[in-house]
Amino acid sequence: MFDFGKWTSAFNELLLGCMPEWLAVVIECVIIGVLVLGAYTVLALFYILYERKLCAWFQCRLGPMRVGKWGLLQVFADMFKILIKEIISLKGTDKFLFKLAPYLVITSSVVMLACLPWGNGLQIINYNIGIFFITAVSSIGVLGILLAGWSSNNKYTLIGAMRSGAQMVSYEISLGLAILAIVVFAGTMNIQELVEQQNHAWFIFSGHIPAIIAFLIYIIAATAETNRGPFDLPEAEHELVAGYHTEYSGITFGFYYLAEYLNLFIVSGVASLMFLGGWMPLHIPGWEAFNNIMNYIPSIVWFLGKSFFISFIIIWFKWTFPRVRIDQLLAFEWKYLMPVALANLILMAVFVALGWHF
Repeated sequence: MFDFGKWTSAFNELLLGCMPEWLAVVIECVIIGVLVLGAYTVLALFYILYERKLCAWFQCRLGPMRVGKWGLLQVFADMFKILIKEIISLKGTDKFLFKLAPYLVITSSVVMLACLPWGNGLQIINYNIGIFFITAVSSIGVLGILLAGWSSNNKYTLIGAMRSGAQMVSYEISLGLAILAIVVFAGTMNIQELVEQQNHAWFIFSGHIPAIIAFLIYIIAATAETNRGPFDLPEAEHELVAGYHTEYSGITFGFYYLAEYLNLFIVSGVASLMFLGGWMPLHIPGWEAFNNIMNYIPSIVWFLGKSFFISFIIIWFKWTFPRVRIDQLLAFEWKYLMPVALANLILMAVFVALGWHF
């Protein structure tokens, strides 16, 4: 499989050969920042159209079709509409926190996006505790939501923020336990090592029953963590208007809108890394000809394809199951999902200790 690290190393050597090291580092950081922000925008626009078309497909209709061929330019029209809308300044709000909140949400998703390895040699940050770092940074988004609800000085936004805080903090436990089960199986929190260990078999296959259970728990908890249906209580329109971002307009509302879809891609990307091999191709032991063909597919295609597939499952949940009540949502987490996740973590530790895995 082609290693994109050869290109990045060659570009780094080219810069070092014609300028001081500090200037080369600055140029590389600027280029990486522009690429991350560009990928952020493109992915958000893609996911908006992706969900609209899937929703239409589930409901036996066409979805957006008027702007551009097959409606492909509809998301760009919506983007320009949000950019030119007036940002309304409200009385009675905590202006500093009101303006700070959307930046916390967008910063959290951008940093997590930068930690994902998009392909073989395409990773910006490679910490030895990469998975722990991603789960820690994801908690910053909760602060942005809580600040938005409180600083808006609106009872609907406050209730939505409280719901979101309770929901995200609760389901973070099950999400972390599902990830921890795979960390116990792999013996590392380094994302690059996690992917490389799946060269011969993805963890969802080699990890046996505990890995499958952890995958199911992760999908459910990630759906709740991203405030998506049927767990979208913080934005329940029939109760709370638009939830915690009711008072936001223009680009500030756009930040929450983009962050929601980028968080969907991020949780899908982490799932692909932890359970489906990330950018690693599908290899079947003994099928050398098949494995060689799979190696010709670029690693970035594998990563994006797996991420879009998991996103499809999460979107499928939203447009299939009805919205649950807040008491049902929290009871499901504390009475059922978290105990099962804890038991599965112990089961994974037993399987690893006794060698009962492929």
